[in-house]
Amino acid sequence: MMKKIVDSGHTSCAKPCLPGFVSIILHAHLPYVRHPEHDSFFEENWLFEAITECYLPLIGVLDRLQKDNVDFSLTLSLSPPLICMLRDELLQTRYLNYLHQRLELAELEITRTRHQRGYQKLARLYRRFFRYCLDTYQNQYAGDLLAAFKKHQASGHLELITTAATHGFLPLLNVNKTAVRNQIKVGIDTFKATMGFAPAGFWLPECAYYPGLETVLAEFGIKYFFVDTHGIMDADQTPKNGVYAPVDCGNGVVAFGRDPQSSQQVWSAQEGYPGDVNYREYYSDIGFELDLDVVAPYILDEKTRINTGIKYHRITGKDQTKAVYDPRKALAKAHQHAQDFIDKRQRQINALSATMDRMPIVIAPYDAELFGHWWWEGPCWLENVLRMAGQVDNNIQLITCSDYLNQVTSHQVAQPSASTWGDQGYYSYWINESNDWIYPLLHKAQAEMEKLVCDLAGLVVTPLQERALNQAARSILLAQASDWPFIMKSGTTVDYAKKRIMDHLARFNYLHDGLRKNRLNERYVSALEIMDNIFPEIDFRDYCASGSRVQATSGQY
Repeated sequence: MMKKIVDSGHTSCAKPCLPGFVSIILHAHLPYVRHPEHDSFFEENWLFEAITECYLPLIGVLDRLQKDNVDFSLTLSLSPPLICMLRDELLQTRYLNYLHQRLELAELEITRTRHQRGYQKLARLYRRFFRYCLDTYQNQYAGDLLAAFKKHQASGHLELITTAATHGFLPLLNVNKTAVRNQIKVGIDTFKATMGFAPAGFWLPECAYYPGLETVLAEFGIKYFFVDTHGIMDADQTPKNGVYAPVDCGNGVVAFGRDPQSSQQVWSAQEGYPGDVNYREYYSDIGFELDLDVVAPYILDEKTRINTGIKYHRITGKDQTKAVYDPRKALAKAHQHAQDFIDKRQRQINALSATMDRMPIVIAPYDAELFGHWWWEGPCWLENVLRMAGQVDNNIQLITCSDYLNQVTSHQVAQPSASTWGDQGYYSYWINESNDWIYPLLHKAQAEMEKLVCDLAGLVVTPLQERALNQAARSILLAQASDWPFIMKSGTTVDYAKKRIMDHLARFNYLHDGLRKNRLNERYVSALEIMDNIFPEIDFRDYCASGSRVQATSGQY
């Protein structure tokens, strides 16, 4: 379809050239929320809601596009914690229980709303939806959603990439180079062990970049990453093509910049599509609206109100009573918004291509959980966009960044500036008065881990000591997750976020002290391995920056 011209950075075509490209990237990530020590745990619902409302609908979109032979391109970043949770048998079993509960609640709602026609139609819709989720999850993919994504990667329409091990905020971990290196290495190793191939792209957690980070990415074979708009616009060299062409960081690793226009259309609370009054209201849920005795079996401890996923109202207007949700109007509006998105990209690309020395590429990255979880109609919007972009009468082509780099090989050399896609564009959301106390603790644990492993260099460790060292590495990585300081700043489930950090640090401290004093309790080590069974392929030896290796023995401790 496209031919490469290596020297100029241009491409030529066998048929008339399209003026430009659009690359849509979805980043799927959740913190590690797995609690086998409890029969059930509220925060595990974060995963179950995302599977039900986002990941299964996304798989449905991909399956339908494949069935209809639609030519599309999409990129999906899967975080290592999400990969590990989707593979976990305990969470798979608990998710099936969650789905059966939702089906039971939908059946009860069909009976309860028998005299409320508008509500009952929606109750029946939810029953159909939950049945679809159960059939897709249990029968079509046997609980293995990663296999579904791999199938579409193999088709050539979906590019899968990954991110850091526990979504650690890399600029603030950069006090210790080994911390950054292991976040990246363990993330990529986890992806490769699961997917069977190495990712070409890397999603920087929170799009948080600092100059020099590209050298670590290059070490692990990464070809490209993403930064926010100002990361490119404030680079050390003025970008000739703005954010509509990537820059080479000087070592062959390229940075793509986020397009502000397409981001605002989807993300903006005031101007974005999800705020349309015809769409389903996320915050209107029967878990909060019905009498407690009706929903008690389906909420937390039968007394704490939580979302059930059954919502009957549309967003409506300000200061108005919430109107009943109308799915037909909402889906029609999703189609209209998809056409608006395509139309705006066409006009944008036409204007850009008239001034650039190459075909522009519009980078449109989003959190995957927006589509379906926060914005119920998001998967429908996305499917319409992917179908419309494949039509022959438009002037854009969807492309993955890997395919773009295979076609366009000459890039301006520039060093992006420090940046994130968070509030105010830099690091303040992840280090402020609400969460700055965690970083000295994280840095101290990281330094202690590195010193311990280096002190063991050249020595023989027993199997139990090796298990404890690997578990200590897991504890450090889990404590470093960017989700916890984010939650502390945003003010949601703050106590849980604090507890997760302190628990992981306490587990590390126990293991560290037990190794230093040769007082390990095998039962306790085993318990920690059961609770935090993430990253099965981890190797503690990577924490010794000197490169000396610790030897293992097959003997018993």
